[in-house]
Amino acid sequence: MGLMEFFREFFLGFWDYETPKIMVVKNRTLGVIYRMVQFLVITYFIWYVFISQKAYQDIETRPESSVYTEMRGVGILGDSIRDTTEYVRPSEGGDVISTILRREVTHNQTQGTCAEHYNVPNANCTTDADCVKGEMDFDGHGQRTGRCVPYYNYTFKTCEIRSWCPIEEFAAVREPPLVEAVNFSVFIKNAIHFPKFKVLRGNIKPRKPKKLLKCNYHPDTNPYCPVFRLGYIAEQAREKFSELCRTGGVIGVFINWKCDFDVDPSECIPTYSFRRLDLRKNLPSSGYHYWFAKYYNRDGLEYRTLIKAYGIRLDVIVHGQAGKFSLIPTIINTVTAMTSVGICSIICDWIMLTFIDKNEVYSERKFDDASKEPSPPTVTEITLTSFGSTHSDLSDGIPL
Repeated sequence: MGLMEFFREFFLGFWDYETPKIMVVKNRTLGVIYRMVQFLVITYFIWYVFISQKAYQDIETRPESSVYTEMRGVGILGDSIRDTTEYVRPSEGGDVISTILRREVTHNQTQGTCAEHYNVPNANCTTDADCVKGEMDFDGHGQRTGRCVPYYNYTFKTCEIRSWCPIEEFAAVREPPLVEAVNFSVFIKNAIHFPKFKVLRGNIKPRKPKKLLKCNYHPDTNPYCPVFRLGYIAEQAREKFSELCRTGGVIGVFINWKCDFDVDPSECIPTYSFRRLDLRKNLPSSGYHYWFAKYYNRDGLEYRTLIKAYGIRLDVIVHGQAGKFSLIPTIINTVTAMTSVGICSIICDWIMLTFIDKNEVYSERKFDDASKEPSPPTVTEITLTSFGSTHSDLSDGIPL
């Protein structure tokens, strides 16, 4: 068969019409397979698609949300009292809030000249010729003056820089951690709006604000009390609070709203989960810390106290999904389910023609080509031999 003949047959066969043919196959094995596949397909659509996934509902997955946070607690570190103004950043609250658990403080820094830290590249020197005047290193602390000076009270020398002196690595004082912070609490207020269904929900009950001052969250007894101890948050995130005090860390607070508006919207209550978001390994990027300074003037000079703060940062992340019965997705998924039942016949046909039909008995009855002209009927000659008269009355069955 040439290439043109092949394309001709393909083109003409493309316009043929195919219609299914019903054939009853008396095979117990094939019948059991057919009913089992039917059962699995129907069970999948009834239990998973309609009951579990609620495919009969119209779904909204992008709600509008707002978050307000507030930290509560007072701690004592040495002779000083630490309240929320001292250890909470930012003070106005929002979807991100951090608590200072440990500090490294560099006191009485002023702008002047001092020795660069010896860990900075090319900072170690023996003579002034080793230091280039005006050079700046991005890993350093300031601009080099071109002089080689002793490194504070040590015998070796480093390049002199113009910066806030003394530098942090030399003069920083490490304070003990604020261990009482394990009992500090954070209040998280969340409101969520589903515009498609015009429903607004909150995670606290209205007209009961005084109760929030005395409660702590519990999923069963206090689901409407979004007040969480920092120790509880660390425990739920599977983290040691003592380790967080040492290195700091970022913990995600996930508020999950999964609402079914086919029932009363008041039954839509959020769930909370907690997970560490930053790296736990001993890498430079692990943990959580930041710097800030307090400035003051003394004897006409500007001074600052540099603070490197380690703490817990809470990132509040809200997820919301709501559903309500709708006719359109119900019809679409019902038709899909009914159509999918047809897969059972395709699977069983393949099994029958591949593994059972060894002598091509079923295939000859399964596929017919109606375009072929039927063969003419076979004519059979019948010779009649009569005895007696050639005229008879078959109604009486008696020869005349």
